[in-house]
Amino acid sequence: QVQLVESGGGLVQDGGSLRLSCAASGSILSINDMGWYRQAPGNEREMVASITRGGSTKYADSVKGRFTISRDSAKNTVYLQMNSLKRGDTAVYYCNANAIAKPTYFASDYWGQGTQVTVSS
Repeated sequence: QVQLVESGGGLVQDGGSLRLSCAASGSILSINDMGWYRQAPGNEREMVASITRGGSTKYADSVKGRFTISRDSAKNTVYLQMNSLKRGDTAVYYCNANAIAKPTYFASDYWGQGTQVTVSS
């Protein structure tokens, strides 16, 4: 199985920056796409950013130009650099990885436990 552990959330003022990290561990054979999602109270979970194994990225329109996703494949880690944060970015941020791992040997989606990001005015 695969475990995802997020870190880096917290409280930041409007216009500030935070960097989230997510490390994958377990019986991993390979990791395909990795990404970040977020869920604000009363809202559905939404994709924030994703990155393929080859480094191609996608972003939600609401974060383009402010957030940057990156990964270190050697460390099975994905990062989300968040700049110019707004109150609307307040949410629980979840890490996602599509990985092939023992004992199933087929690709499955795995999720972290979530990390709270709060942007205050």
